[in-house]
Amino acid sequence: MAVIELRTVRKFYGALEVIKGVDIRVEDGEFAVFVGPSGCGKSTLLRMIAGLESIDSGDFLLDGKRMNDIAPDKRGIAMVFQSYALYPHMTVAENIGFSLDLKKVPKPEIRRQVEAVAGTLQLTDYLDRRPAALSGGQRQRVAIGRAIIKKPSLILFDEPLSNLDAALRVQMRAELQRLHRDFKATVVYVTHDQVEAMTMADRIVVLNRGTVAQEAPPIALYHQPDNAFVATFIGSPRMNLIGVTLARPGNGSVRLEAAGGWAIELPDPGPSLPAGPARLGVRPEHLKLANGAGRDFEAEVAVVERLGVETYLSVGPLADPIVARVEGDVAIRPGDRIGLTIDRTACHLFGADGKAVRRA
Repeated sequence: MAVIELRTVRKFYGALEVIKGVDIRVEDGEFAVFVGPSGCGKSTLLRMIAGLESIDSGDFLLDGKRMNDIAPDKRGIAMVFQSYALYPHMTVAENIGFSLDLKKVPKPEIRRQVEAVAGTLQLTDYLDRRPAALSGGQRQRVAIGRAIIKKPSLILFDEPLSNLDAALRVQMRAELQRLHRDFKATVVYVTHDQVEAMTMADRIVVLNRGTVAQEAPPIALYHQPDNAFVATFIGSPRMNLIGVTLARPGNGSVRLEAAGGWAIELPDPGPSLPAGPARLGVRPEHLKLANGAGRDFEAEVAVVERLGVETYLSVGPLADPIVARVEGDVAIRPGDRIGLTIDRTACHLFGADGKAVRRA
């Protein structure tokens, strides 16, 4: 069992506060992902859980026990680093079994456990090699093997796939999910890649400048972001945020007038969103090609990105484009003018302060 609680945790480097009163709870057996841009504090939080960074204020509890002053090697936590941190002079078998060797486990038992872990990670044929003779993906699996051979109840991952190429990242994502199912350990995984977060997590904690911007299951974050930061960070391509002026014509709706001269009407979300400046959020898949009276606005295409199964169309000024995702390949080129219509049922509204306004 491994239930993690961070209670009003703070971290300072001199006068600079980098973790600003964070409260997070990770349940037993959960795959939780801390995600956010560089400098948001996610790796610092992970190192505080591991005991590699001190907690200046607040508490870290593991299964209800306060761990602030417990040494890293006494916490029963395994950690996989971004840099692999393998011993170059040791073989794969020696790297994986190193922690057992330190505990004076008998050599035959170490070999048995190492072979079992190697079989799980498809490393059996590489046990006598040294790290220099392995690919990046194989080295990462060795680092994972060194962590799971301890049979920890909690495993921490610090951007473990960032050094791998795109194909290996996809493969390793699947392997990590399988390992989590097999070992049933609690996992805290740090990444800046929101695609990793969306595909792997039971729950995502989105961090921004040392605070929790939102935490929720992946699909809930995608469809119900609490603020403009989460809305644009989760999803690829990002959500379009369009500056509008909100007016109430008095018919139970609000009129959103964009700077480009076009406008749409939506049901009135209520007094929590006052008249004046606001932002309309629309995901690229909720913009559709349209002609004639069916279109909401017209714009010039700046960039066409053809991916075969789908095409991304960036319209308007490149400094702040609106991106539409359309299925398949379309006969549209940069410089063409196209009409687009907005799916009214999938719109998001954000106030001038960036907070989402829930629609009834």
